[in-house]
Amino acid sequence: MTATLAPAPPAAPAPAERRKVNAKTLHRIAFLGLLAGTAVLYLWNLTASGYGNEFYAAATQAASQSWKALLFGSLDPGNTITVDKPPAFLWVSGLFAKAFGFSSWTVLAPQALEGVAAVGLLYATVKRTSGPVAALVAGAAFALTPVATLMFRFNLPDALLVLLMVAAAYCTVRSLEKASPLWLALAGAAIGFAFLTKMLQAFLVLPALALAYLIAAPTSPLRRLMHLLGAGLAVIVSAGWFIALVELWPADSRPYIGGSTNNSLWELAIGYNGLGRIFGNSGGGPGGGGMGGNGNIGFGGSTGIGRLFGASMGPEISWLLPAALIGLIAGLWFSRRAPRTDRTRAALVIWGGWTVVSGLVFSFMSGITHPYYTVAMAPGIAALVGVAGRELWRGRAHFPVRMALTAMVAATGVWGFILLDRTPTWMPWLRWVLLAVTAVAVFALVFGVHARRWVAATLLVTALLGTSGYAFATAATTHSGSIPLSGPRSQQGGGMREGTSSTEVVQLLKATDTQWAAATIGAQSAASLQLSSGRPVIAIGGWNGSDPAPTLDEFKALVAQGKVRYYVEGGRGGPGGGSSEIGEWVAANFKAVTAGGETIYDLTVTG
Repeated sequence: MTATLAPAPPAAPAPAERRKVNAKTLHRIAFLGLLAGTAVLYLWNLTASGYGNEFYAAATQAASQSWKALLFGSLDPGNTITVDKPPAFLWVSGLFAKAFGFSSWTVLAPQALEGVAAVGLLYATVKRTSGPVAALVAGAAFALTPVATLMFRFNLPDALLVLLMVAAAYCTVRSLEKASPLWLALAGAAIGFAFLTKMLQAFLVLPALALAYLIAAPTSPLRRLMHLLGAGLAVIVSAGWFIALVELWPADSRPYIGGSTNNSLWELAIGYNGLGRIFGNSGGGPGGGGMGGNGNIGFGGSTGIGRLFGASMGPEISWLLPAALIGLIAGLWFSRRAPRTDRTRAALVIWGGWTVVSGLVFSFMSGITHPYYTVAMAPGIAALVGVAGRELWRGRAHFPVRMALTAMVAATGVWGFILLDRTPTWMPWLRWVLLAVTAVAVFALVFGVHARRWVAATLLVTALLGTSGYAFATAATTHSGSIPLSGPRSQQGGGMREGTSSTEVVQLLKATDTQWAAATIGAQSAASLQLSSGRPVIAIGGWNGSDPAPTLDEFKALVAQGKVRYYVEGGRGGPGGGSSEIGEWVAANFKAVTAGGETIYDLTVTG
């Protein structure tokens, strides 16, 4: 009889392996907590803001009712005129509304989900170069940036723009690992679709991505250059297909391209949404140079190197900007002798170039500028704080490195105190707590107590206390209009707000069965009527009433064909484009009545 031996019990993992497994588990839990916390911050009580920006909400409503409106980004399902931006972000919200029905939730939720995805993708990007701790810091700093909380709870193109730019950075980092032309081409494709979201603003990160690959990709100079040319082709293809489609589509069977002067998406990109934004008035929109002074914080404040720290943009984006710049300079200096392919330095080039180029453009652009544009800087700033902070913490035993880290901490605390002091009646105790925590952290670093674990926690509190307070205030406040602002000052932007429609007018529009219930000058008035009634409304002249669509002859033809029932007077419009002529023609030929204090013309009854 043969004895059976019991299998030997598995060997217990070594203490080092056990610690490694435990660390991985903790990091995974922390990452899931980051995503869950971000989701709560961005989704909680989201519908309190109603439709947010009614101009884009009306376009989402139109997209949910018409495939052509979805494709082109039309303001109404009858496809008279488009919004003054390319339609990629409306493709997302339009499909969302088609799938789940049009509502405040389906208008706003896509941006919130894009925000959660952007935070997760930034974490994944930073983790590949700097580890999970730096990635968690970067993700939290990004999620808690006030302007990020604002934009990911509001329906503007910037949410999808930022997600696609972070995706491009992720692909670039992946391409650097093995000099992969495929990953670099995917980065180019992400930028191309970002162009279809907000045009030339998407290109602000291109110099940083290209420079990082040119410096750090582990292959020959010729291959690096060829890979970059391939990525450039990917940008052109992924952005150009839609431009070509619009240009080749018969103009009389598609909506007019809002904001352009000649019904061209390419002209819109170069003019109103391109060089016009940088250098001043150009194209079909109003100029912004005269609106950028200190008197109106909704238009960015005065141009100059201090604009990002001023009353308009400062509370949106600058909480961690001093620390990020200090970390960038210190990181590049201390890594100056690293190998060419060093991944940490490559990360500093990506995020530093992203932040510096975007910051300089936003500081000196003299066209239409709004403070929420700075959300495009948030990933770069947050990643710099995570990457540089982690590297300086690792080298804190060396006095010069520790002093650079101390400078980051001190700058964050002092600048946060100054920003909080600008709203002295809102949580006045917070700035003093921030200053006290900063003093403790600086003392610990300077006098060598940095070996204690609690010091790391104190540094994190210093970094996030001020910005998180403003982010939570942003999430707790409803937002509407065209120029939202973050924090407790969110309704002081001086921006144009959507109009309200009387119950009588809305009921008249609801009872119509024509292709368009009504027409009015200006997209904001049209959007309000369309959202309130659920019926299509022509926005004569587009955003500000100055676009040449429809022309007087085109409008006469629509009326003659019985396609428009009412003309509502009092829309907000600008000069030109035939909008004044249309109003004069209607007043001279049709009978006016008063409904709810508004003048409305029945286009089936002559005057």
